[in-house]
Amino acid sequence: MDGKTFAKELDRSNQVLLDALRDQDSLSGVTDEKLEVVNLLKMALKNEIEATEIAAMWLPSTPEIDVKVAFGRQAGDEAKHYRLIEERLREMGESLEGFDPLAQGHGPLFNYLASLQDTVERVAAGQFTREAIALIKNQQFIEFCEAVGDTATATLYRDTIQRDEGYHHELGRGILEKYAATEEAQERARKASAKTLELAEEMQGLALQKMGVHHAPGC
Repeated sequence: MDGKTFAKELDRSNQVLLDALRDQDSLSGVTDEKLEVVNLLKMALKNEIEATEIAAMWLPSTPEIDVKVAFGRQAGDEAKHYRLIEERLREMGESLEGFDPLAQGHGPLFNYLASLQDTVERVAAGQFTREAIALIKNQQFIEFCEAVGDTATATLYRDTIQRDEGYHHELGRGILEKYAATEEAQERARKASAKTLELAEEMQGLALQKMGVHHAPGC
């Protein structure tokens, strides 16, 4: 099949697994709504700095100029998100002095993405699949913020962060349509996408079991 048909097929197959990541938990366990949002935003800072690092890490070793530019755009956007979330936390009265989002190291999904060397694998795992996960998780976070009355955080995510993540996902789609044009490349893309979804599901399960975390944004 051609690249455009493949991207549509991968999107459809991913949706089945993405549905499993949709958090159906209620808000019944939330006792301190502001503290919950603060904690989730701090988790988001780690996601954003990891996303910035991954895109920047891939950029120098990517031979295709259009993909290189796409990674550069993404790195800038993710760094912008980090700054905006920092500003929102300060508005909420949270001091970030001494806070290091990477104090406990990078997560397993970051480590997997960092190991990828092939452009098609990188784009399938990162821009196409990870950003699709982020869109779902961010929407859940927006709904959570609205439910607890934090319209400022919900607006930040809806009007800025979600728009950027959607753009990154569509960038990934266009790159796959262009470069995942052979059966071999398509198989590499499928495997990279599936592994990303697997790791994201494991991370969500661990966050829920170990920390009781619900409605966390990003991936």
